[in-house]
Amino acid sequence: MSTENERAGAPDESPTGAPEAGGRAAPAPQPSVPQGPAPQSPPPPPPPAAPPTPHTTMAPAMPPTAEHTFAGPAPAPAPLASEPPGGPVSGPWAAFPPPPPPKKRRTGLLAAIVAATLIAGGVGGGIGYLVADDDGTSASLSADRGSDTVARPPDSVAGIAEAALPSVVTIEAGNGAEGSTGTGFVYDEEGHIMTNNHVVASAANGGTLSVTFSDGENYDAEVVGRAEGYDVAVIRITNLQGRDLAPLPLGDSDQVAVGDATIAIGAPFGLSGTVTTGIISAEDRPVASSDGQGGSASYMNALQTDASINPGNSGGPLLNADGEVIGVNSAIQSTPSVGGEAGSIGLGFAIPINQAERVAQDLIDGGEPIYPIIGASVESGGAVTDGAQIVESTNDGSDPVVAGGPADEAGLQAGDVITRFGDRIIDSGPTLISQIWTYQPGDSVDITYQRDGQERTTTLVLGERVGDQ
Repeated sequence: MSTENERAGAPDESPTGAPEAGGRAAPAPQPSVPQGPAPQSPPPPPPPAAPPTPHTTMAPAMPPTAEHTFAGPAPAPAPLASEPPGGPVSGPWAAFPPPPPPKKRRTGLLAAIVAATLIAGGVGGGIGYLVADDDGTSASLSADRGSDTVARPPDSVAGIAEAALPSVVTIEAGNGAEGSTGTGFVYDEEGHIMTNNHVVASAANGGTLSVTFSDGENYDAEVVGRAEGYDVAVIRITNLQGRDLAPLPLGDSDQVAVGDATIAIGAPFGLSGTVTTGIISAEDRPVASSDGQGGSASYMNALQTDASINPGNSGGPLLNADGEVIGVNSAIQSTPSVGGEAGSIGLGFAIPINQAERVAQDLIDGGEPIYPIIGASVESGGAVTDGAQIVESTNDGSDPVVAGGPADEAGLQAGDVITRFGDRIIDSGPTLISQIWTYQPGDSVDITYQRDGQERTTTLVLGERVGDQ
C-alpha cells in the first residue's frame, strides 16, 4: 500500500526488510466471434491469449530474505482486497445505489501481505483549491454557501461531515529540506492531535509544524511522540489562544463488520475538508507500508475501505455511520504512476482506532511507543510460505532467539516455523509481526509451530520494547 507521500503498491519504494506484496492477474480479453451464417468448415481456433498482466504492480517492501527481530518494526504482507458485498445499503447510506457486481476473474495464488504506500502529500500542494485569474494571480475558492443551505439530518453523510469537519485539521510539516502535507484530528481538549508518524516525521527534529482548522485558523504545533512501527504520532497545539476544541468521538474497531458504511475526511492533494464515503471492504488485512524515503516500515492489521483515500489523507479519521472514529487512514495500494503521486483505486487501509488509541496514550504519557515482542528473529520475506521461520543466524551475529526472552521461555528454537499465533494462521514473517502488534506486552498467546516436520504447540507471554530502534 502506499502512504500519502508514496506511490501505492511500489515495492521498490518500501524500506529495506519489508516483504513483497503480491498482485493478481487479469486474463487477456478473448477475440469476439463474427456475426453471420456459420461457415461450411469449422473456423480456425482463436489465437492463444496473451499472458495475464498484474492487476496491480507492487514494489517489494523489503528484500525477500531479510530477517527481522521482533524488537523493532517489521514488514507485513496482506492479501488483496475482498470484494464489497452487493445488495442495497440501509441506514444513512440508503441514497447510494449498491455497487455493480464484481467481474469474475481467474486468479492464481496471492501473497498474504499487502505492500502499501503511505499517503502524505508533498509540500506545495496547498490547502484549498486555487484558480488562476486572468492576470495570473490566484484566488482561493470559498466553500461558504451562505445561510440558504438546507439542514441535513444528523445521521446523514452531510450531517456527520458537518459535525466532524471542525475537529479535523490539515497538517503541514517540514525541515527546510523536505516536508509533507497530511491530516489529523482532535484527540482531546488539551490540544493533542492524532495523526500518522510519516506525516510529521520531517518536523520531528527541529522542523516546523502547523495545523489549520476548517475555519482557516492556523496554529503552531509540536511533536509529542512518534511510533514508526505503528505509524502513529501525536502532536500538540502550542498555543490554543482561547480556542475550544471538540474531540472526535472514538468508536470500537473490534465491532466493525465488512459492509459497514465509512466516511473518510482529509486533505487529498492539499484539498482540505474533503469528504468521501465507502464501506469496510475487509478486516484484519496484514499490511506493510513505507513512505518511500528509506524510513522504517510500519505494520498493521488494517481496516480496508473503498472510500477514496489519496496523498494528503494520511492521519485523517475514518468514521462509521455514527460519526465515530474507527480508524486512522494511513496507506493505499495503487497502480504505478509515471511522474506523479499514487492515487486511489479503492484500496485504502486504516489503523484500527483501538490500537491507535492505545499507542497515542503511551506517547502522551511517556513520549515513546511500547511494542510487544517475542524475542526472536524471523525471515521477513513477503511471499506466502508455510509460516514464519525463526532464522538460523542473524546478520549482526546476535542470537536468533534471545536468551531468557519470551520465545526462549516458551521453548522455541532457531529453525522453528510458527504457523499459528493465537487464532490467526501465519503464512510469513510480516503477517506474524502485524498480528503480534495487535496484542499488548504481558498477554499470553497460544502458538503452533513446526520442528523437524512435527507440529507442536506452546504458550508464549509477550515481552516489551520501549521506543523505536
